[in-house]
Amino acid sequence: PESNLPSVQQEQAKVETLPGLNAKILEDWDDIPPSSALEVISEEEAVQIIAEPLLPIQSSTLRDYVDHSETLEKLVHLGVDLSQVEKRQKAGQLLLTLDFEKDVKKILLFLKDVGVEDNQLGLFLTKNPYILGEDLEALETRVAYLKSKKFGKSEIAQMVSRAPYLLLFSVERLDNRLGFFKNELGLSVKKTKDLVIRLPRLLTGKLEPVKENLQVCQIELGFQRNEIQQIVYKTPKILTASKKRLKQTFDYLHNVMGIPHQMLTRFPQVFNSKLLRIRERHMFLAFLGRAQYDPAKPSYISLDQLVSLPDEVFCTEIAKASMQDFENFLKTL
Repeated sequence: PESNLPSVQQEQAKVETLPGLNAKILEDWDDIPPSSALEVISEEEAVQIIAEPLLPIQSSTLRDYVDHSETLEKLVHLGVDLSQVEKRQKAGQLLLTLDFEKDVKKILLFLKDVGVEDNQLGLFLTKNPYILGEDLEALETRVAYLKSKKFGKSEIAQMVSRAPYLLLFSVERLDNRLGFFKNELGLSVKKTKDLVIRLPRLLTGKLEPVKENLQVCQIELGFQRNEIQQIVYKTPKILTASKKRLKQTFDYLHNVMGIPHQMLTRFPQVFNSKLLRIRERHMFLAFLGRAQYDPAKPSYISLDQLVSLPDEVFCTEIAKASMQDFENFLKTL
């Protein structure tokens, strides 16, 4: 059927009657696709029509948007793992709304100024893409707060790099956290700072597990307050350790190996070791008649020596045996 839509010739005739029409526009008319979807064009003309790639209407992966987003493309070049980012709630939607020059660039410059190394930016943003949507002034205020608490530039850089979510939290929250650890553990200001520098996720994680572990140490394991203070300061990870693992390790060390509270307070790093490692080495030493952990007696073996030395060194220097002896013994367990 004949179309009611005007032909290209009709439209061209109308344009030619317009006053002041530039001759160059008329010359370029042939390069313009027909105004009607029903207008017949040649195959050669069709090939010359270039369409922009369409943004995917819906996708389960950010990779489908990289070719359409300068922000995603540049973040990938920085080393951001989009497959990990998209697992974080609403992180993918956030990145798709950001303009690299307007929104992202200033945050990258801020992070570099804080002390995040260039080769760590990708990993940092993979773990915490949300910082790209934060207000720059708020981020600067949080860093200024840490400086006011006498944290040095290198210390702040270390804390931010090891706990990427740190700068998402308000000054009030950071202040409350520092106050909690200072008061709950009875630590000095300096020791509180040292504690969170070594384990900055104490400022970002939930407090309930920390409170529970402190209660476990005092009520179930029987440590005194001053002992808990020493243990936590030397080995902060105890505050976030699995309660079950903490109790099992203590039970073996104290009730099987006979290690007193005082000795465990001196070497709390033993709680970071795998129970299997402790058990195997202790049983081997007991088999050899060398399981002696009392510093007042000859052939004393410290808990640090028991758990920290590599197998070969442990065998030759502590057990006074060969690796083959140790391996043969393990096969009998």
